[in-house]
Amino acid sequence: MQDPAITPELIEAHGLKPDEYQLILDIIGREPTFTELGIFSAMWNEHCSYKSSRKWLRTLPTEGPQVICGPGENAGVVDIGDGQAVIFKMESHNHPSYIEPYQGAATGVGGILRDVFTMGARPIASMNSLSFGEPDHPRTRQLVHGVVEGIGGYGNCFGVPCAGGEVRFDPAYNGNCLVNAFAAGLADADKIFYSAASGVGMPVVYLGAKTGRDGVGGATMASAEFDETIEEKRPTVQVGDPFTEKRLMEATLELMATGAVISIQDMGAAGLTCSAVEMGDKGNLGVRLNLEDVPCREENMTAYEMMLSESQERMLMVLRPEKEAEAKAVFDKWDLDFAIVGETIPEDRFLIMHNNTVKADLPLKALSGNAPEYDRPWVETPAADALDSDTVPGVDPIDGLRALISSPNYCSRQWVYEQYDTMVMADTARTPGQGAGLIRVHGTDKLLAFTSDVTPRYVKANPVEGGKQAVAEAYRNLTALGAVPLATTDNMNFGNPEKPEIMGQFVGAIKGIGQAVAALDMPIVSGNVSLYNETDGQAILPTPTIGAVGLIRDPETAITGEVREGHVALLVGDTTGHLGQSALLAEVYNRVEGDAPAVDLDTEKRHGDFIRANHALIKACTDLSDGGLALAAFELAESAGVGVHLDSDDTAFLFGEDQARYLVACNFDQAEALMIEAGRAGVPVQTVGRFTGDTVRYGGSEAPLDELSQQFRSSFGAHFA
Repeated sequence: MQDPAITPELIEAHGLKPDEYQLILDIIGREPTFTELGIFSAMWNEHCSYKSSRKWLRTLPTEGPQVICGPGENAGVVDIGDGQAVIFKMESHNHPSYIEPYQGAATGVGGILRDVFTMGARPIASMNSLSFGEPDHPRTRQLVHGVVEGIGGYGNCFGVPCAGGEVRFDPAYNGNCLVNAFAAGLADADKIFYSAASGVGMPVVYLGAKTGRDGVGGATMASAEFDETIEEKRPTVQVGDPFTEKRLMEATLELMATGAVISIQDMGAAGLTCSAVEMGDKGNLGVRLNLEDVPCREENMTAYEMMLSESQERMLMVLRPEKEAEAKAVFDKWDLDFAIVGETIPEDRFLIMHNNTVKADLPLKALSGNAPEYDRPWVETPAADALDSDTVPGVDPIDGLRALISSPNYCSRQWVYEQYDTMVMADTARTPGQGAGLIRVHGTDKLLAFTSDVTPRYVKANPVEGGKQAVAEAYRNLTALGAVPLATTDNMNFGNPEKPEIMGQFVGAIKGIGQAVAALDMPIVSGNVSLYNETDGQAILPTPTIGAVGLIRDPETAITGEVREGHVALLVGDTTGHLGQSALLAEVYNRVEGDAPAVDLDTEKRHGDFIRANHALIKACTDLSDGGLALAAFELAESAGVGVHLDSDDTAFLFGEDQARYLVACNFDQAEALMIEAGRAGVPVQTVGRFTGDTVRYGGSEAPLDELSQQFRSSFGAHFA
């Protein structure tokens, strides 16, 4: 088969701008081959090179005494004591999931799991953060079903518990849903495996499933906006096999124990190209590949197809040559491919051979470490107009609560998480639906807490405060369990960075996130950037998802979440009744107005420290965020099957979304002691009601708990079942 001619149309189809193509010509001094064009396209696209975001990502705090390995590897590594480490990361699979919901979401789960076990960790938890369009949009139902089934189908078969996540709906996602997948694993801190190749003449080994034509050009597709040609992109979506992935994990972990592995890399975006280039670049080595040795499941695959295929369940390894027979025996046992497909070389060179023909011969550093980097023009998001509170009519508090708990944005998500296995491995201490998830560290007394948070409407109104708030809410969710927040991973989902206003959202969010993770000692250790989330020029809401991990060293310090009849309801933190960008405003009045709530990071830290320091006085705790006190009190009561009576019926007090606040349930004598401790710590605390009976009563407005609970638990299924 003859390669096509390199034309301006072909260059554009590969996502390369004219100036980028000219740079390629300058680097190699000649016209690239078709395979070389594909390799540059794969490595220089936004998804792999971070060319629009690298400048700003460097500003994020990534270090701390707890951090063993920060960004740049397959996943971040954080010390949890006793010679153990938690390895975690979040990544997007947005474009593939919109085109082919089931496989797009499934392979997103598969990819993030490989990122974790590639480093020598056994996965112990997963989460997902999902954003869809309007519930009544023609595509939303199909997307919700496909994505949820894909996540469940892959994760359940692989055998990793879902610890939590989030689901939201907004018209801004009508043409571009978001699927952000998180995974965490455990490993011995002195047995972490990295991706940097070392040693000249070392065998480069292909591991796992065979290579097919699925996913060819997937990374390039993920770095472009959608338009009317979207259906033509369906072949770029990968196809996953969770049972093969399970075997690959077991074989990989067994292989690592043999001492055969010098370095190892998941074949994710851009497949064989990206994995080989990254290993060589990090090790300051070149790589030669012989493609006739690549295991293929389809006949007559070209060099271009093999290099750019994103077939799933594959790894690339640099092997200790004396261990070849032992390593191959492991993969033979697990019925997986093991093939030496090349070697490391001393020069800065990426040499691709196929049947003794040179298909690509490029300087390797130019593909990765020296890829283009842009300082995109950006404009600061204009300050939002303050909300005139006089224009927000008071609402009957139970009517307001009903509007929230019947909305797909705030009703129970059990229809979603009941399709996921949450108990596999038998270490789940807290299932989804009650704030942060909790997983026991097997064989120890320690527990790890997991949460995923962002409020996109805040970020759009005020990117800096919205970025801060996403981190602060994650901090509070972990704190509410008694966990010490350890570190974070981010998934930066934005529109077209070539538009200064979109780039301004990104820059503002990065600034806010950076301030928050520094103040709250939650460094960013891994992450992902997903740009060009637009369809026909319409961008999604800026959605910088924060995944966070916390540690409970002693189960005696955990806050159990036990609410009982007669418990006092205490509100920690000041309430001004901030209704700008609030859930009440959106769901009751169909208005999106005002500024995001201000986030005082010193106050967040002080209040979080107070909650953890006084865990012994707290029976249950939840943070206040969307829906304010009204929704938080209902959710805490509903989870325990006990009614709640709040003293106030003031709309702003009940539904305001001021930050740095917690709702606490405890006995009367504990409430007195907690208020004394709060006075000493300078933390505002007030009694707002009690948990009692079988009704929800806010001021003089009341409804049966059972009736509200039924509405809360059935609304999601009513929309999508």
